[in-house]
Amino acid sequence: MTISSTKWLSLFFFFGLAVVSAQDNLTGYWQPQFAIDYDVTPLYSHNFSMINRNYVVQEGESKIKTRHLDVVHFSKINVQNNQSIALGILYRFREAFEDSENELRLTQQFNLTSKPYVVRFGHRIRSEQRITKSATVHRFRYRFAVDFPLKGEKLDIGEPYFVGTLENLLSVARSASPQYDTRLTGFIGWQLDANLKLQFGVEYRLEEYTSGLPQNVVFLLTTAQLSL
Repeated sequence: MTISSTKWLSLFFFFGLAVVSAQDNLTGYWQPQFAIDYDVTPLYSHNFSMINRNYVVQEGESKIKTRHLDVVHFSKINVQNNQSIALGILYRFREAFEDSENELRLTQQFNLTSKPYVVRFGHRIRSEQRITKSATVHRFRYRFAVDFPLKGEKLDIGEPYFVGTLENLLSVARSASPQYDTRLTGFIGWQLDANLKLQFGVEYRLEEYTSGLPQNVVFLLTTAQLSL
């Protein structure tokens, strides 16, 4: 894949997201995230992150309003060079920002990657338990991802890269109909130094697409990732 073709692919990806997000029944968010990766041993690592979700479009009106704050921890074990398993815990603070319940989320994850050429492919499977006072929702997720440098055949300090993902989700709960969601995401990132990455992206979500009124949701994403 040439440098020119990767740039065109990135532009096409973001253009497609912009067109889709212009649909009716749209909610828009800005979601900044700060993450820290910490290697305990060569095979075992921790990830800590804080995520803040803010409305920018709600019910057709532009606004800046905080929806919730997430505190997240993952513990990951590399079982092979290209495979890992992880356990995660998230606490979502929502009661302080709007009329909704706080949430405790438990996550179990398996990740598989391959890199036959310049492009790396990833497959991630997750199961989650979303626990609130009123209900427990079980969610099952599969994500396919690609990433590659936008200059040359390997990522060097100061150079950009592209990450694209497609994820499908199934949510089930007692006394409720199953919910099906799809998420399409594109990031442009920069490897600023050996330990710090910055990423800017757009995510489009089609939620409850088997219902009579599917929801269109667009995220503007900013991420700073520090490796210790």
